[in-house]
Amino acid sequence: MSNALEHPLAAAIKPLLDAVGATAVEPAEAKVEDVVLEWDGAPVVAVRLPHLSSALDRLLAEMTRAFDGRPLAELDRAEKQRVVALLEERGAFTVRHGVETVASALGVSRFTVYNYLNRQEKG
Repeated sequence: MSNALEHPLAAAIKPLLDAVGATAVEPAEAKVEDVVLEWDGAPVVAVRLPHLSSALDRLLAEMTRAFDGRPLAELDRAEKQRVVALLEERGAFTVRHGVETVASALGVSRFTVYNYLNRQEKG
């Protein structure tokens, strides 16, 4: 098969790539940071992962959709606490400046986000 993007492996991983915001590229076009996947010992498709900052943006957009499309800053306190819990589960706070980005999206201070996280740990 000459087009790697038509390979069965590329078709199989497409839903996963879509979910995480990654793209499939030809192995010959792979950059150093791409992950090249092999099939029977030969490279067939390269996966280009998104930058972590864009992953956080996608998570925040997902949270907005999950809360009926309302801006996160307009949610009540309990809903904001739920957003923080969901984002924690998805690793949002492992991203550099994750707390600050989430606090800004929620319209609260970093201190408030840390309080929500601490309350979650105690609960």
